[in-house]
Amino acid sequence: MIAEIGHFALIIALGLSVLASIYPLYGASAGNQMMMRTARPLTYGIFAMLSLSFVILCWAFYTNDFTLTYVASNSTSQLPWYYRITAVWGAHEGSLLLWVLIQAGWAAAVARFSRGMPLESVSRVLAVMGMISVGFLLFIIVTSNPFLRTLPYFPVEGRDLNPLLQDPGLIIHPPLLYMGYVGFSVAFAFSIASLMTGRLDTAWARWSRPWTIAAWSFLTLGIAIGSWWAYYELGWGGWWFWDPVENASLMPWLAGTALMHSLAVTEKRGTFKAWTVLLAISAFSLSLLGTFLVRSGVLVSVHAFASDPARGMFILGFLVVVIGGSLLLYALRGAQIRSRGNYSLLSRENLLLANNLLLVAGLIVVLVGTLLPLVHKQIGLGSVSIGAPFFNTLFTWLMVPFAFILGIGPLVRWKRDQLSSLKKPLILSGLFTVPFSVGVVYLFADKFQPFAALGVAMAVWIIVLQTYELYERATHRHTLAVGLGKLGRSHWAMVLGHLGLAVSVIGMALVSNYDLERDVRMAPGESIHVEGYDFKFAGLRDADGPNYDGYIADFNITKDGKYVTTLHAEKRFYSVARSMMTEAAIDSGITRDLYVAMGEKLGNEGAWAVRIYYKPFVNWIWFGAILMALGGAFAISDKRYRFRQKAKQPKSTAGKQVEVNG
Repeated sequence: MIAEIGHFALIIALGLSVLASIYPLYGASAGNQMMMRTARPLTYGIFAMLSLSFVILCWAFYTNDFTLTYVASNSTSQLPWYYRITAVWGAHEGSLLLWVLIQAGWAAAVARFSRGMPLESVSRVLAVMGMISVGFLLFIIVTSNPFLRTLPYFPVEGRDLNPLLQDPGLIIHPPLLYMGYVGFSVAFAFSIASLMTGRLDTAWARWSRPWTIAAWSFLTLGIAIGSWWAYYELGWGGWWFWDPVENASLMPWLAGTALMHSLAVTEKRGTFKAWTVLLAISAFSLSLLGTFLVRSGVLVSVHAFASDPARGMFILGFLVVVIGGSLLLYALRGAQIRSRGNYSLLSRENLLLANNLLLVAGLIVVLVGTLLPLVHKQIGLGSVSIGAPFFNTLFTWLMVPFAFILGIGPLVRWKRDQLSSLKKPLILSGLFTVPFSVGVVYLFADKFQPFAALGVAMAVWIIVLQTYELYERATHRHTLAVGLGKLGRSHWAMVLGHLGLAVSVIGMALVSNYDLERDVRMAPGESIHVEGYDFKFAGLRDADGPNYDGYIADFNITKDGKYVTTLHAEKRFYSVARSMMTEAAIDSGITRDLYVAMGEKLGNEGAWAVRIYYKPFVNWIWFGAILMALGGAFAISDKRYRFRQKAKQPKSTAGKQVEVNG
């Protein structure tokens, strides 16, 4: 009976979502205060019902309720309890429920932390978010209900969770990714609500910006953890494969990055309004496109869910309605938006716009590279493959001007500046960047790689100019120590974000050009020399788990005769899923990773196929992502975005609404 309560909670949430998408919106149009005030309680009700439904599904997994088809298909009684809970979002139906729960959570947060906003604006924003919930709840109830039962005959044991997903990374990667995807719906809702009213002003940008930064930070962490998970779990030793589903997460991240910076210009300078709205629509639309790619069955990916055509058509229809409707509204209203555009060619506004265009160009590269093979096949032209060389080459050359502008951007004044004011920092940075970059590449590698030097040069350029800007800003009126203490959190957010990107670029450049892979045949007692390290296969031992049979291969690592570490690579056989898995062993360091993965047994002499990797600076990729996300956290906590008391609302908002023509 408890599962039926979860099902009914979904239906109630759908009903409340319908009311939330109609009643407050009508009230805003009619000027009815009572109807507009229903937006918040309806939003809280949706979140409460979905929380109840989600908790019930978690309980069904925890108690091994195999009468539920979804539980029986994705769990087993032998699965550790923490993996039984995370199995809730390990497949299609449960992950969708998590998606719509997070959507409701974002809406509830907007309802709670929007007391300083005009009631009309809040009601419209929550109504738009209610409409999104209606679409996803209909999809769940009609095609993807996780509470369907297999009665009267049901299995006494489940089919087990996909062994690839039985990993700590699964616990945090999907929720963080969904927090990012769905978080962009807030900026989307603010944009659509503003287009509905015909009012776009600096207040709209100020309200949207912290929500956008929060979503971007979550998505940054989600992508980084997904990359790290693939690195150590799949046994391939790679950190990014340009897989279609990876690309589907990268596209909204690029759009969100552009949106964050465009919102800053709109808030501070009152310009780029129409462009900012288009980016807000694009960021969430690309999140929905990623959902379609993952769940429609149109692509093959290690990340994709098996799905039937009916689900794909439903998502495609929803995609068309949301994207088509929002772009139609933008077409009708966007041309009427007036922005202040009084700035010179050399200005921070123009540099931000230039990097926005480069980000969008990168987005288009990823979009074309991802969708072209699908379209090519669907129209009967056969299969075509677009691989890593396509993406790597184009992204490298887009990154060069992007890094150049990113370095000098914070040094350029708003509205207008003179090239002469940049002479000193440009010369200093150039003198430091070129020799340092070449020296670093020569220091850590025997063979010079031009693309490694280019990547390090771009990163050093950003670091040097950002450090120069920080010094100039801090010492403008104070000593260095006092000035650094007086800098606002938003400024530290920019510093951390830019430095984080530079750190990641260093890691990408060095590991992509200087990593080493050796596929060897080894028997216990044998050794192999790789990049100055000796790997000795010490032997095998049994290591069975709660739901698998396995063994561990021990490798003793030495360098110049001195002991470094012992790596324990695993092979696991999951009996229920009938699947053999490899668990790589990694010794991580600041400047390198040593990586060992076991292959198949070779013959009857005890020899094994072993894959050994040397990965220089690979951890810098994820450390840089953490710095970027930390920068987002600093930005959100800035005093400008602390929510004002409702009593201050008329004073803070009066006179700031700007009507568009029409």
